[in-house]
Amino acid sequence: MDGAAPRLILFHKQKSSARTRFLRFADTVVAFAPLPASATLNAESGSVRPHPAAHLRAAEERLSLPAGSLESVADFSADVATTDGTVPVLLAGFTSIDPPFAAVEAIGARFVAITEARGLPAVELELLRRAYEVLIG
Repeated sequence: MDGAAPRLILFHKQKSSARTRFLRFADTVVAFAPLPASATLNAESGSVRPHPAAHLRAAEERLSLPAGSLESVADFSADVATTDGTVPVLLAGFTSIDPPFAAVEAIGARFVAITEARGLPAVELELLRRAYEVLIG
């Protein structure tokens, strides 16, 4: 790891129907800043992963949500190569029964199905595909 701050892919999976939606900002699904245009997905993730707790708490604060509103998905692991170094990407889900629509709308984001991700950079589409595969098992 080169010490780059991890990015998050945030999702909500409905407990009753398994409907899965990802948090999308204006032009990215990677919280809270898009990856550089030159970013590429590493074939394999590094063996050392950042502990997600501090990053999840920072995301909760940014979304004005209480502690415990996000939980990490340990089965997901991805690294993205950028000109500034390797960026780990973590996957985290909202723990609420319903998506926190008001909180995400307040920061200019929205929940989308994976099919609504068209137009995103190829590296983000691949990250979403990998995340979705982990989530559907």
